[in-house]
Amino acid sequence: MDSCGDKTTDQSEIWNGAGGEAWVVAQSLLDRAFAPLERLLADAVPETSASCVLDVGCGTGATTMAAARRLGAAGDCVGIDLSGAMIDAARARAAREGVPARFLRADAQTYEFEPESVDMIISRFGIMFFDDPVAAFVNLRRAASAGTGLCCIAWRSPAENPFMTTAERAAEPLLPGVSRRVPNEPGQFAFADHARVQDILTRGGWQAIDVAPIDVSCAFPASELDLYVSRLGPVGRALRGVDEKDRARVIETVRPAFEPYIHGAEVRFTAACWTIRARA
Repeated sequence: MDSCGDKTTDQSEIWNGAGGEAWVVAQSLLDRAFAPLERLLADAVPETSASCVLDVGCGTGATTMAAARRLGAAGDCVGIDLSGAMIDAARARAAREGVPARFLRADAQTYEFEPESVDMIISRFGIMFFDDPVAAFVNLRRAASAGTGLCCIAWRSPAENPFMTTAERAAEPLLPGVSRRVPNEPGQFAFADHARVQDILTRGGWQAIDVAPIDVSCAFPASELDLYVSRLGPVGRALRGVDEKDRARVIETVRPAFEPYIHGAEVRFTAACWTIRARA
């Protein structure tokens, strides 16, 4: 194996292809792992003043539905995401669970929202993938009514999130280049730099900006570690189209690197993130 696989950087192509499909397959794993962050965002939604909540980069809908449950019938919770597969999964899930949430397949950077129609904006790992983040936050600001709150969660640096880079570092000898990350490009760690995040929101027209570090304990079943390694992140992307023999070889090579994170039946790690708050 002498290639790290699919290197496309087009976000629509990634999330409407195998990337989006992988997140649908791993929905329960991801929802369990990031449940503490879901609760944090739901608690940020004011029950008394928020009537329309927009969830940016909503994925398969967990955070949108959490906000909808918090507001009840009086609220209007809308999730927006590029991925058709994830939006389809979110709609099916909301219908199945009887949660009054709506979902929109679109790019929040360019979508023509009704001006001043949103009272609260939330996002769990959905804001790091914009091609032009300043333009995206300008567009979200137009959608926000006066006083609208913004509460987003984004990853801090790779160095502060060793769990998130474990697979790619272990797989590098077999998948050369898989661990290469370009600072500030759209992707998981695009918002790693505190000053850059502050500048993006300032230029986007937001006020009362507060970018604060949080460290959150997360976990998922150890039985799902192979799914995590083989479908998600740079290694998951690199393994698309790889034959079963080579795939198994990569997984066998990578698995021991996660031993420090395995505690009984769980994989446990710390998510080093920013909480990004602002007001329109």
